Amino acid sequence: MNTLRMPALDPIASACSVQAPGAIKHLYDDLMRGPDADCVSDAREFLHQQLAMVGEAPCDLPENPADLEAWVQANSTAVGQQYADYLKQRKNGGARRFFTNKAHALYFLQCVAPSKAVDGAWLYGTLRHWDDYRFDGLVRTYLEELGDGDPAQNHVVIYRKLLAEQGCESAIDLHDEHYLQGALQLALGYNARHFLPEVIGFNLGYEQLPLHLLITAYELSELGIDPYYFTLHVTIDNASSGHACRAAQSVLQLMPVDSNPRDFYRRVALGYRLNDLGLNTTAVIQSFDLQQEVVQMLERKRSFGQHMHSDYCKFEGRTVNEWLHEPGKIPGFLSALENKGWIKRHQDPQLSRFWQLIEGAGASMFGVFSPYEKQLLRDWISGDWQPQGSQSLARTRSAFTANARSRFMPSEATSHRDIPPGLPAKSVDMDLDRLRTELQIMSQHNQLLYLIDRMSPGRHSTPAGLLATRMFAEFIGQ
Repeated sequence: MNTLRMPALDPIASACSVQAPGAIKHLYDDLMRGPDADCVSDAREFLHQQLAMVGEAPCDLPENPADLEAWVQANSTAVGQQYADYLKQRKNGGARRFFTNKAHALYFLQCVAPSKAVDGAWLYGTLRHWDDYRFDGLVRTYLEELGDGDPAQNHVVIYRKLLAEQGCESAIDLHDEHYLQGALQLALGYNARHFLPEVIGFNLGYEQLPLHLLITAYELSELGIDPYYFTLHVTIDNASSGHACRAAQSVLQLMPVDSNPRDFYRRVALGYRLNDLGLNTTAVIQSFDLQQEVVQMLERKRSFGQHMHSDYCKFEGRTVNEWLHEPGKIPGFLSALENKGWIKRHQDPQLSRFWQLIEGAGASMFGVFSPYEKQLLRDWISGDWQPQGSQSLARTRSAFTANARSRFMPSEATSHRDIPPGLPAKSVDMDLDRLRTELQIMSQHNQLLYLIDRMSPGRHSTPAGLLATRMFAEFIGQ
């Protein structure tokens, strides 16, 4: 199969500079809050800049768009074989490929959270074309990313619950590079009118089943972290009838017949290449350094604890308060704790007096560290030590999976069964009350626009957004 040769991008606009520190995160946050016209315009210029960066990059799409469905199938088959090889390697005693310990996996989940929090956002702008059959695959994909309004299936809700369950809601500071992919997806979603071919191309790339998704799910499960968010994407993105298949079909359905189809496909390929910008999964995983994360975490907490300790104990001639008074002393403090035997590396953490102060009944520092911060410390102290007689992998998986499924069951207040055909009774949620009141005085056309607004990337995972999604899906017959 021939692959597409990418020409350089035509200069369609002057690029907007977003290289100032924090600029991409700022754009991301503004788009998530519900952008005004100026913000949408800034996002459009941001897209021009990013598209220019991938203008001459190699591209593995087939040269003939008619070959796309075969290309999707071939990609799926190749990934399946690579995963089979991975499983064989693991069954033969090979180590995990991605995560060295649980803290490593939790670090990864937090680093990719900005992208997971906008899952499907690039397709938001297609909702206004719900009555054009050519958009059916794109609209259907967006609704499925939103779980059709069911909180048990809404991808953003699932991911946020996963982070909350692991104590990772706001544990680490992230840099602009972690927000780049999310900003791209939001910018595409709010500028579909100007970048429809690029939206279609980005969707084509994003919905292909990647090997890293399969390995991530397997290794999270191994570490006792619910992999449901990732396994859901394995099934929903399948090449036979899922998002990957629809993505290829959408290219053909929306390709113009008379208005330069070659240029349309060129732009599809540009959008496809946007998937390669920013930090990829491998880069995020490789950026983890346990020692560094422990030191940075304690440094962040240093200012809160520098006056909270007594002068009873001294380590190498300094009190704890003195160790915490100056920045940059944390590595030396940890070494002092090791030298005095308060931390015993590469042994059961229960043998370390420092850990006993953090965890367990009567621990004097109970509540000082979040679950993620405790996991960092536990894995750092444990090092090469492994517990003996631990639960089998099968028992560990079945235990947390059963609990996880029950957590994602929708409550009575938000159950799909309670909604159609009317609106909910008055609730304690002010946004739900407002949605009910305002819809009652609108025409049908304005009702649809109102529902679409509530289905935006920053709002669809709220109770009002979930209800709006259910009502919209019911109205259009999806």
